[in-house]
Amino acid sequence: MRDLGAGFRYLLKGQKWVGRHGRQYGFGLLPGLITLVLYAAALIALALWGADLVGWATPFADDWADPWAGLFRGFLTAVLFALGLLLSVLTFTAVTLLVGQPFYESLSEKVDRDVSPDGTAPESELPLWRELWISGRDSLRILARAAVWAVLLFALGFIPVAGQTVVPVIGFFVTGFFLTEELTAVALQRRGVELRERLTLLRSRKTLVWGFGTPLAVAFLVPFVAVFLMPGAVAGATLMARDLLGEETKGDDSAAEPEEEGVDA
Repeated sequence: MRDLGAGFRYLLKGQKWVGRHGRQYGFGLLPGLITLVLYAAALIALALWGADLVGWATPFADDWADPWAGLFRGFLTAVLFALGLLLSVLTFTAVTLLVGQPFYESLSEKVDRDVSPDGTAPESELPLWRELWISGRDSLRILARAAVWAVLLFALGFIPVAGQTVVPVIGFFVTGFFLTEELTAVALQRRGVELRERLTLLRSRKTLVWGFGTPLAVAFLVPFVAVFLMPGAVAGATLMARDLLGEETKGDDSAAEPEEEGVDA
């Protein structure tokens, strides 16, 4: 359970790091703001025309007696918007990281240099277009996995009591895991760690990952909060990636937790 607290401390340390490096924080906000505008427009459109879309997709309900057709379509409209909101939370990080690849790559490198005992950082030897391709491809693979979980959790949500209590909690843990994968990918991909290896690495320290990603998943439910936390989340994920790989980190304030935190299978 100590890893759970260690993961949360990495999240806080990342926010503290960008707080001490205002210029990096400012640049790191730009991708999140761009993505927020795009997502806000999509959700507003869904709210305005979602009912029309549901009506078009359910012509069989036209002849239903009142009020059943209205109740049925109202329920489906609410479900559609809820799914859109869930997908926006699940995909916001991936899209923001893709939009801001150069910004976050630079930020992650500076974190590495700042906390590395020799002041160096691993550098990718791939051209930018290749990094963007790999990042986009891996993000789609992660989103496919996340979508499967989203559908499963949505179905389990209809279970009385458990569906309204236990299932949402599980959903936050699942979302936190995938958020952490996306964020640590910035530092790990630069080190040449492929997606399959990243997932294996994260699963070996699940409580550490949950401690970092689950509070972030809760915070990301508020879009504006997500924008302002993204730069610090990338910084904190870089610190955590160093811990996962067993890399030495200098200093007590910006360093990773000592490795005797333990490994959770």
